[in-house]
Amino acid sequence: MGALYGAARAARSRLRPFLSESRAIVPILHKIGGERSFCSHSRQNSREGAVDLGQFPPERIRNFSIIAHVDHGKSTLADRLLELTGTIKKGHGQPQYLDKLQVERERGITVKAQTATMFYRYGIKEDDAMENLSNYLLNLIDTPGHVDFSYEVSRSLAACQGVLLVVDAAQGVQAQTVANFYLAFESNLTIIPVINKIDQPTADPVRVKAQIKSLFDLDPADALLTSAKTGQGLEHVLPAVIDRIPSPPGKCDSPLRMLLLDSYYDEYKGVICHVAVVDGALRKGDKIASSATDHVYEVLDVGIMHPELTPTGVLFTGQVGYVISGMRSTKEARVGDTLYQAKSTVVPLPGFKPAKHMVFSGLYPADGSDFDALNHAIDRLTCNDAGVSVSKETSTALGMGFRYGLSVPQEYGAKVISTVPTVPYMFEYADGSKVQVQNPAALTSNPGKRVTACYEPSVIATIIFPSEYVGPVITLCSERRGEPLEYSFIDCQRVLMKYRLPLREIVVDFYNELKSITSGYASFDYEDAEYQQSDLVKLDILLNGQPVDAMATIVHNLKAQRVGRELVEKLKKFIDRQMFEITIQAAIGSKVIARETISPLRKNVLAKCYGGDVTRKRKLLEKQKEGKKRMKRVGSVDIPQEAFSELLKVSKD
Repeated sequence: MGALYGAARAARSRLRPFLSESRAIVPILHKIGGERSFCSHSRQNSREGAVDLGQFPPERIRNFSIIAHVDHGKSTLADRLLELTGTIKKGHGQPQYLDKLQVERERGITVKAQTATMFYRYGIKEDDAMENLSNYLLNLIDTPGHVDFSYEVSRSLAACQGVLLVVDAAQGVQAQTVANFYLAFESNLTIIPVINKIDQPTADPVRVKAQIKSLFDLDPADALLTSAKTGQGLEHVLPAVIDRIPSPPGKCDSPLRMLLLDSYYDEYKGVICHVAVVDGALRKGDKIASSATDHVYEVLDVGIMHPELTPTGVLFTGQVGYVISGMRSTKEARVGDTLYQAKSTVVPLPGFKPAKHMVFSGLYPADGSDFDALNHAIDRLTCNDAGVSVSKETSTALGMGFRYGLSVPQEYGAKVISTVPTVPYMFEYADGSKVQVQNPAALTSNPGKRVTACYEPSVIATIIFPSEYVGPVITLCSERRGEPLEYSFIDCQRVLMKYRLPLREIVVDFYNELKSITSGYASFDYEDAEYQQSDLVKLDILLNGQPVDAMATIVHNLKAQRVGRELVEKLKKFIDRQMFEITIQAAIGSKVIARETISPLRKNVLAKCYGGDVTRKRKLLEKQKEGKKRMKRVGSVDIPQEAFSELLKVSKD
């Protein structure tokens, strides 16, 4: 026993230098925020309250967002602001810190709005010195700039009192810049123009200031000149946020009211809700209720994003943070909902524009036996994306599948067949009834009910491009049944045009065509408009006389013949030859408007006939012909995935 004790003491003495070094490392990890990566969940909970949010009354809180056109430097600017405030360390972590999704890193775009809380000391400048320094709490929200994610932008602006409108000093104002400006303007938010990338050789801040004045009527003198890449001018951004953007207007002594901004599902913690506290205060252990579902939950955890989940145990008026309340599905967390103290009565907060599912597509497993795998993948998607609606449907040709209303399409590793995207049409019958059709296969001809009017959704499109491309852009919009609304020059080189376009005409390839004819210089944005009356017909695809419901589409009557001809020509290229003849037809009702035939594979049954009576040869050929007819009646045609992919391009000229 004594020998063992002596050996243990000797080993401990040899390890003492390393133990002392490891103790020295712990404070460093804590200082740079690394302890959250290495400590357990229980240690995180023990640090609740390390950030005292009570020292930040509403007048010392600023909630602001960054909005811009795609690739104008939003995420890089957000990184620099996080570094300036010490929220993240320069050189640590990954670039574009708030871009968490894989697609965001692969494509260099922001898809999901992300929030981060920053602490900043600021005071009044007197005699080149800062006096009366005060601590401020700043909630930064980095928003998407792509044309398809305006829903995420509207969710972000609901929690803000002001925005940084970022414009590229070289590219100038783009279409999404205009759209985001009006989103912020309609929400009565303070707008601070920021001209970014002034370090570029082609930068022209004077021209961009003139565009800002011309389009938005903002004072060019208020624009901040910055370079998020080099750090030039960034020292003026946060002081401008504090000086120009008002504090949250909530009441500290009123009952709790929170606006639910976003939610996502965590495998270990359940649903995590991002909320903005409008009135009152929220504490861990409180009972909260949802005004949308009337469900009551207990607050299990509450805190801020600094920049990751940081428990604080409390959120006060005007602050933005997260709440974990034991929700099991994001379907319970309805974005835009009002959360309040249970057993109290409050007036629900005005929500914001919800996601409108305006594009629908059918999703079917490539192999019919993989339906359960596709169902699981769909469940994973809907757990984290509030902009998606899914309903089950059955296709005669493809079996069981889903009708997918999409805003951000993603596939979680599932191999699927995706049908041609459609939009919701409205059909009015002679008896006055109306029906909305999302799946063209559901529109069947009923002799007892006559269609008297057809309506399709439209959009107001904003296009900005160099003036030398005016002719091709007008031609493209006219071919897509566009109606001109506005035409103006931003400056001597660039044109802004607004068109009313049918939504169906832009969902597949309009943006690609626009980029192609303008050498990549055009920018495009659209907003939903009302339904407009149109001459629509249902176009069916028949294989050997049998309709393929997954290929049915609704088109304008003037384009039906061209689209039908393109469809059958494309299908002929991708459907393999069979032992029997395959007839491909495009039809409107009972009228066939296009046809192609795939000749059958044929065995040479005359190979062994070296002579003799011709009737013997004719007999063999007639026998083969009868066999082909029987095959055609009972044979099935395999439609490859490539055929469905090609059908997505049928709107091209």
